[in-house]
Amino acid sequence: MAEDKEFDEKTGSGDSEEEEEDDEEVEANGKDDFDEDDAEFDDPEGFMDEITDEELLADILAEKPKEVQGTDCIIVVDNVPTIPPDRLEKLKNVIRKVFSKFGKIITEHYPLDEKGITKGYIFLEFSNAKDAAQAVKTANGYKLDKHHIFAVNHFEDFDKLANLTKDWQAPTKQSYVQQENLRSWLLDQDCNDQYSLIHGGGDKVAIMWNTQQEPILSKERQNWTETYVRWSPKGTYLATLHNQGIALWGGEEFKRLMRFSHPGVQLVDFSPCERYLVTFSSLSDNPEDPQAIVIWEIRTGAKKRGFLCGDQSQWPVFRWSAEGKYFGRLGEDSISIYETPSFGLLEKKSLKIQGVREFAWSPTDDVIAFWVPENKDTPARVTLMEIPSRKEIRVKNLFNVSECKIYWQQKGDYLGVKVDRYTKSKKGLYYNLELFRVRERQIPVDVVEMKEAVTAFSWEPGGSKFAIIHGESPRISASFYNMEKQGSVSLLKTFDKKQVNNIFWSPNGQFCILAGLRNMNGVLEFYDTSDVVCMNQAEHFMATDVDWDPTGRFVATSVSWWAHKVDNGYYIWSFQGKLLQRHALDQFCQLQWRPRPPSLLSEDDMKNIKKDIKKFQRMFEIKDRMSQSRASKELIERRRRKMKDFQGYRQKKNNEFAQQKAQRLDLRNGIDTDEIDSNAEEFEDESVEFFIKEEIIEVEE
Repeated sequence: MAEDKEFDEKTGSGDSEEEEEDDEEVEANGKDDFDEDDAEFDDPEGFMDEITDEELLADILAEKPKEVQGTDCIIVVDNVPTIPPDRLEKLKNVIRKVFSKFGKIITEHYPLDEKGITKGYIFLEFSNAKDAAQAVKTANGYKLDKHHIFAVNHFEDFDKLANLTKDWQAPTKQSYVQQENLRSWLLDQDCNDQYSLIHGGGDKVAIMWNTQQEPILSKERQNWTETYVRWSPKGTYLATLHNQGIALWGGEEFKRLMRFSHPGVQLVDFSPCERYLVTFSSLSDNPEDPQAIVIWEIRTGAKKRGFLCGDQSQWPVFRWSAEGKYFGRLGEDSISIYETPSFGLLEKKSLKIQGVREFAWSPTDDVIAFWVPENKDTPARVTLMEIPSRKEIRVKNLFNVSECKIYWQQKGDYLGVKVDRYTKSKKGLYYNLELFRVRERQIPVDVVEMKEAVTAFSWEPGGSKFAIIHGESPRISASFYNMEKQGSVSLLKTFDKKQVNNIFWSPNGQFCILAGLRNMNGVLEFYDTSDVVCMNQAEHFMATDVDWDPTGRFVATSVSWWAHKVDNGYYIWSFQGKLLQRHALDQFCQLQWRPRPPSLLSEDDMKNIKKDIKKFQRMFEIKDRMSQSRASKELIERRRRKMKDFQGYRQKKNNEFAQQKAQRLDLRNGIDTDEIDSNAEEFEDESVEFFIKEEIIEVEE
């Protein structure tokens, strides 16, 4: 008791003087003031309180620690470098830098062998399971260097494998589900192509078969997209845009194959290999979890990586290599090259290039071309660089440069650079074309000097020719050139006084269209460049777009409602400039041909087919006549069906007219006005004349 009293004195936890007085008063009275009312608050015998602890203490119980397995926050990182103890701290700093962006790391463990060397795997514990899951999803496949690519897994996955039960049950056999044939349109017996139409101000989307007589509807839907549609590079998928994201469609019936949730999406792009999809949304972004630009894997629907929008104003933001192995993005004084499927920076650093303005991938090789403007005494330069070695295989210095534009030939054999240069006085400009022969030794460069501004440049697909439009209105000229094998550039022909501003080559080369679009009233000129002659001149008034079909047999010209509000529709022409079809559509917006995948035939096979084409020409002519006859029969049959439908509708209305005769008689006091001739005596003709106007004409004497 003495010790308790001493503790109370030291801690101040003893009874106060007032409390002692209250206790003395209670003892004096023999009971508390509340003892009299205790009976009123007593519970009856056997009473059970039905109020649960969760109702009374919900806020406190929410903070109660929950029982968890304890390993959902731990990840295992494999393929970590094996290093001696003196380099361990440096490795830890690198690991922290890679994984700390996913969340807070509270524990890290590096197993060591007897000599203190790391064993090649580590354990990391995050503050919560969500961060650990994000680290597994994103960092798996991260390339630390050439020899170390991380394999990241949950610790729980190893635990599950170690504790497999013996009570294994065979999975139930699933019934076979027929998948969509995503190349079904290539099986058409007549090799007709498809194209998509948007009309009705964007409310209607239709997929049409192109035939020589008239298009045949394949599929049409209302409100299929909210903005526009886009075919994938090989024609496998049709992408539609919606407020909540992107939908991909394919197969014979155009069923929905995949959805990608990206609210506010406005733009879409595909990788050339069709494995990846890039989407852009202008909604507010989060720097910690970028969502403005997202790259998706098409087959799985998984989000591979997000990027900030930045100051990029051009679309597409990413430029893809030929096979989709790499993609690059132009930045301020840098080019960032990423690799797939890790989607990490190549060698973990960008290309630092002071003042870089533009870059483009070769269509066939892992080579980029870029140009840099002048900087004080340093000349401008155009550079060809191999990826991933970053070796500069050709550099061309240029002086007095105002602007450059890069153009690759389809096979990557040539690179054209259009250069605008200042005169010595800096008051005017002159122009030239720098033409790189990429396949030749040391990549020689030919120069074509121009006295006039070059407004358009285009290579012949797969060929050695190119076309340019130069000069200003009203003295606009078009010229065709050829890259000779002797190391020179020859001018094939120049056409003067042309009202054109665009060049459109056939996908198979040789044939070319020079067009005056938008503000040039739709002038169309069809050229055969084998001997550089104009095959035909035509016009599609106010035309806004020209699109070749993937085979080069047909070309479509159109007037889009998005550009002009009148005369909307499209024309189909042959490659020789013969008008085949006219289609006027209310509020027509867009026409896009469905691309075809690359041919499985080799170049030698193609040459042999062209060589022996005369053997098959007669067979093709007979088939064309048969198809035209069949088309005529189909047209007649279609008209018969329409006439039959009209006659059925007319008979239906005649029956309704007959059924309503009693009502008409009742309304007309029993007079049958249907039979005018038999009741003619009951009616009298009455002529009514009324004054309209009076006009006085004075006649000169």
